[in-house]
Amino acid sequence: MAAKKHPIFDTATTLGKLMLFLGVSAVCGVLVAGLMVPAVALTGNTATSSIDFFDQLPDEMNVGVPAQSSKILAADGSELATFYDQNRTAVKLADISPFMKKAVIAVEDARYYQHGGIDTKGLMRAVVSMVQGGGRQGASTITQQYVNNVIIQTYAANGEYDKIKLGGDKTAGDKVREIKLAIAMEKKYSKDDILQGYLNWVLFANGNYGVEAAASYYFGVHAKDLTLPQAALLAGVVNSPTIYDPVANPDNAIARRNLVLANMLDQKMIDKKQYDGAVKAKIDLKIHANKNGCTTAVRAEYFCEYVTNLIVNDARYGKTKSDREKLLYQGGLTVKTTLDPKLQDAAQAQFANFTPMTNNPDKVGQALVTVQPKTGNILAMAQNTKLHAPKGQWSTEYNFTVDKFDKGGNSLGGSGGFDVGSTIKPFTYAEWLNSGHKINDMVDASVRKYPLGFPWRNSCGSSTGIYDNNYPGSQDLQNAEDGRYSPITAHMGLVLSLNTATVAEAAQLDLCNIQKMMTATGIHLGQDPNKPYDLSNVSSLLGSGEVAPLTMASAFATFASGGVHCDPVALVSITNAKGDKFPVPGANCKQAVRPEVAAGVVHTLQQVLVNGSGWQIGLRYPAGAKTGTTNDSQQTWTTGFTKGLVTSSWVGSPEDKNRSNNGKLIAGQRIPYVDGATYAGKAWQSYMNAIAGNYDTGGFPEPPASMLNPIVVAPPPSAAKDDAKNATKPSTAPKDPKKKD
Repeated sequence: MAAKKHPIFDTATTLGKLMLFLGVSAVCGVLVAGLMVPAVALTGNTATSSIDFFDQLPDEMNVGVPAQSSKILAADGSELATFYDQNRTAVKLADISPFMKKAVIAVEDARYYQHGGIDTKGLMRAVVSMVQGGGRQGASTITQQYVNNVIIQTYAANGEYDKIKLGGDKTAGDKVREIKLAIAMEKKYSKDDILQGYLNWVLFANGNYGVEAAASYYFGVHAKDLTLPQAALLAGVVNSPTIYDPVANPDNAIARRNLVLANMLDQKMIDKKQYDGAVKAKIDLKIHANKNGCTTAVRAEYFCEYVTNLIVNDARYGKTKSDREKLLYQGGLTVKTTLDPKLQDAAQAQFANFTPMTNNPDKVGQALVTVQPKTGNILAMAQNTKLHAPKGQWSTEYNFTVDKFDKGGNSLGGSGGFDVGSTIKPFTYAEWLNSGHKINDMVDASVRKYPLGFPWRNSCGSSTGIYDNNYPGSQDLQNAEDGRYSPITAHMGLVLSLNTATVAEAAQLDLCNIQKMMTATGIHLGQDPNKPYDLSNVSSLLGSGEVAPLTMASAFATFASGGVHCDPVALVSITNAKGDKFPVPGANCKQAVRPEVAAGVVHTLQQVLVNGSGWQIGLRYPAGAKTGTTNDSQQTWTTGFTKGLVTSSWVGSPEDKNRSNNGKLIAGQRIPYVDGATYAGKAWQSYMNAIAGNYDTGGFPEPPASMLNPIVVAPPPSAAKDDAKNATKPSTAPKDPKKKD
């Protein structure tokens, strides 16, 4: 590092020589500093008052940290997206090419290491030239330019554009103040510190602030790797970024570069051989276009949006939303996330086989989201749209996989979930086991009538629901296929996804406890995460409630992990440009379901892929899953797992949630009936087979033998078979859950 200067009134350096010259010339300090005031002879008293004015100016300036680009990284450290108001990545002077340091000094301030902030020789020449009618000449040192850049860009970063003054807008007082600040800066910082700051703050055209951003943009290299001709080219730009822009005005840029090289040769910074080779070099730009925000993300743009919403909604990152947005766009954050690029790319690739972005005239939505059991890490979040798509592709700002709002009521940009169909049934089954029933206990799945007044139990509220074709607006409870109405084990009732089996179980349980089981595993309404899944109507037991795919994946992960529930997490770490660490939300992992209950649910869900509703979508690894289909195939699902991964796959219409998928163009065909296994299941199968081997694919623990022993039980209460002759409350009729799976 160069030694610090202490130049105030040192007549060999700065202010003393300046004031001496002014006294001799009888030109006031305001004239010298401003270089804008007409040259007139002033009295000695005026000169003295100008010196007093100069002394009274403030000499403190808070340089602070320049606005720097933030970046979001995947779990492997690869960059997903960048955010900036000023595209800048600050670097140490040691990480800048020696050619760059020499080049900018050669062309902007040859006496940089000799003066104390003001180059009095240059300043005197400028004043003499103007006094003699020679016009205005530049006299700003690197230190003065640094001061000017800090003032302007700090105002810009704070949105105070009205305070910015450029060139001719500056008054004599403004120039005098900049001189005073430059002198003060030289007292406070070393020459190398100032040069480092200057090279990190200055504009290099095309929105690139600082030499690291410029080196990356123009040549695709780091600042430390700039060659002599590259460094000379960039050094030439700073004098006038518009005129010497190498993209817009390459001839001007080359001429300016060669001037910089000539100055370097004259100042013995390079030798003649280096000079000759550099002036002959082609400009050879390798433009790496700047990318700003999630719409230009390398991958996973909706995950990127989800992450940014987590940051701007969280008071840990600033008092107001505006403060948090400023931190994201100016704070030089490095945000490391949980996303696994291999999984993300594999998920995104699935849509080409089903609902491609360029040939999806019916706008059928599709999404895949993956979480890791026991950590809550979100590993992939993909859908078949873009935030801002080119013509011919589907654009939407809605993230199909997440809640509409967070728990604080802030927007997450999500669709708010979809009716989940039969993927909700395992949670009734889990409470069946949790309450002491056995896997192979019999339930009477032949019961189809649950008339008005049926004694549904709900100790934390009330529940209604009528399945009775004698009641206006209702019908008998239906299964997917005729011939499935008979007593059956609870296990096979879930394997075959029989509505009548699930409702028969619920008729013997407290619906409050079913709701508590759902809440324990993380299920909540997608429109309002503060509200539990609503069981005020028993139709919700069969899936007439909207839940986001991410929530469903997280809930199934509770079973796959032996009953441990973890909140979904996307953030691993956040640090700013100074290396300060910010807190990130934790997964809050805890034992939410008894291990033996989780094992019992997994035991049954594995059979779904063997001889149940998902028999055609099995994996090559130990796995379990549940399919789901709502009324008229409006929403179709498969949520399933291996020991190391849980993925929720959804196909439906996000824009019209009541529209059927039947007959829509999917996978290049139109078929009359679509269920959860048809497309959502096939996408889940293909994706999981491709990537599950990257994580744990071991076997699952078996439930205890005592849970497997069958116990023959009596059929549900006779009230379930009674007809309601005098029903008078049609509003209590449930939504008609689709009889399919």
